[in-house]
Amino acid sequence: MNKLCWILPLIALTLLLAPAPAMAAEEPAIDPAAVAAANENTTRFFVIPDGDAGVAIGVLLGLGLVIMGAARGIGNIGSSAVESIARQPEAGGRIFTSMLLASALIEGATLFAIVVGLLTVL
Repeated sequence: MNKLCWILPLIALTLLLAPAPAMAAEEPAIDPAAVAAANENTTRFFVIPDGDAGVAIGVLLGLGLVIMGAARGIGNIGSSAVESIARQPEAGGRIFTSMLLASALIEGATLFAIVVGLLTVL
């Protein structure tokens, strides 16, 4: 319960930072030559459209939380595994296998969340 006391406000803050979709507005005319000239000498990893900055900030904060949660989970697994092996060295092989399996599942879920978040921003 103690962990939920600080995780839930962070999730709520992330959801509040993502703005609600705006009403359909008339698109301004864009001159392709002006856009090409502006982007000619710039290198960008990703471009955030003008109205989606709040969404991008919310998604990137969410991705940071996902990575921090995965790091904490894998750290707890490793800590518990080392303590368990210290108490029962004869069960070390089974404990190590279970630790690797749990860590791989956490990494898979984290990677999936990162991919979905980046696809949302890009």
